[in-house]
Amino acid sequence: MTDLQLVGCVTLLTESKTYSIDGILYRYLYSNGTIKHTQYMFRPLPRQRKTADLQLNRDKVLRRVYEVPSLYNQHLATQTATAIQQSLF
Repeated sequence: MTDLQLVGCVTLLTESKTYSIDGILYRYLYSNGTIKHTQYMFRPLPRQRKTADLQLNRDKVLRRVYEVPSLYNQHLATQTATAIQQSLF
């Protein structure tokens, strides 16, 4: 994963991209809060050493979040009657 690109603007965050935060791969979920104090939620992809969701403010997103262009739109989810299966590759 040497082709990391720092996120330059929080409006460019999308659910279809994969992001690297402190060496862990995450998927962007949503943003919430007020205009001045917006929080951005990220969920780690399966098989990562972190399992909890991550909540970052705007400044931390601009300093710590890197986009992984080679994994664009690669995390898929398959839903069946009993389970949801997600795939990274």
